[in-house]
Amino acid sequence: MSINTSMTAGPSLRAAAAATFVVFGINGFVFASWAARIPAVTETLHLTSGQMGTLLLCTAVGSLLALPTAGLVVGKIGTANAVRAGGLLSALAGVGIALSLSAESVPGTAVALFFFGIGVGLWDVSQNIEGADVEHKLRRTIMPQFHAAFSGGAFVGALIGAGLSTIGVGLPLHLLAIAGVVVVVALVAPRYFLPHHAQAAPAEGEPTAAKGPSAWRDSRTLLIGVVVLGATLTEGAGNDWIAKATVDGLGSSESTGALMFALFVLAMTAMRLLGGRVIDTYGRVVVLRASMVAATAGLCLFVLAGNIWLAGVGAALWGVGAAMAFPMGMSAAADDPKHAAARVSVVSTLGYISFLAGPPLLGYLGDLTGIHLALLAILAPILVALLLAGAARPLVSK
Repeated sequence: MSINTSMTAGPSLRAAAAATFVVFGINGFVFASWAARIPAVTETLHLTSGQMGTLLLCTAVGSLLALPTAGLVVGKIGTANAVRAGGLLSALAGVGIALSLSAESVPGTAVALFFFGIGVGLWDVSQNIEGADVEHKLRRTIMPQFHAAFSGGAFVGALIGAGLSTIGVGLPLHLLAIAGVVVVVALVAPRYFLPHHAQAAPAEGEPTAAKGPSAWRDSRTLLIGVVVLGATLTEGAGNDWIAKATVDGLGSSESTGALMFALFVLAMTAMRLLGGRVIDTYGRVVVLRASMVAATAGLCLFVLAGNIWLAGVGAALWGVGAAMAFPMGMSAAADDPKHAAARVSVVSTLGYISFLAGPPLLGYLGDLTGIHLALLAILAPILVALLLAGAARPLVSK
């Protein structure tokens, strides 16, 4: 059910929605600024696809250490302080990546990426919990629009990366500038988040709220996590490898690869902007299944196309298919507001196993088959997500 935000939301709720939108956007901008220029990193550090996959695994390990406890951290210090902590740590790690690349130090880059992963993991769970809280207060589906902000930020970041690559601006200088932007946003935007209230003790006879460990024993939460795990691999693989696959598989330039990545995230952004209305009309399960079909078709076309134009059509369809799984998983995990923090943390952790750890594994496979063909391995987890999509059905109808 759609409700006019201007008529129903007070100033603090509108400000919280706007601040959450900004935080998601900057998160995407930061991620794309790194992802769009992965080919430049492999060249600077003289790495193969498999070695680059190991480097990317450092980010995955950092995030996977942060994600399971992020819900507890939010419960202690609130979403605003958690976003600040995650953003500032990400910015500091970005400076470390820039300095390590300048020195052509693989170990230094690996350590910096590990802490970057911790910061991004905490930042991501915190912004999704805040987004779910705003969505519940607005009483309409808005989570896809927040994720559209992420994709829109990624699109801008990819375009800037492509432009800077074309004119020969090095990635270290690029990352240092972005770190400054992140510091400002991390300090200012969370001031407008919804107030954080410590969870009160339950009244007599009322069930105790789920903590992190008990959320891991909730069957619906785990099934949603498995769906998100399978579905988000298609997004993570596109983010990390579509630029490199365009360069290696189609013989294109680095700037063309960055533009292909920009097309992928532009398609995701457009779908996410429309996503709330589509979900409210057709339901999560139908949209999730249609998304997996579109991702399959787009991925196959991108990999098997013989020219850059057909590959571009495939990349766009792939982006449309990849757009909705993660925001729908976050909304499904947060259906019960009392358990939202713990369950969003669980689903985020399971989703990020594929989102962050999957692409490095594709890099190892890419050493054997070429990264272009290795992307076809994503079809197996997409099928799992398609089969289990019913787990995301809402607990209550809106």
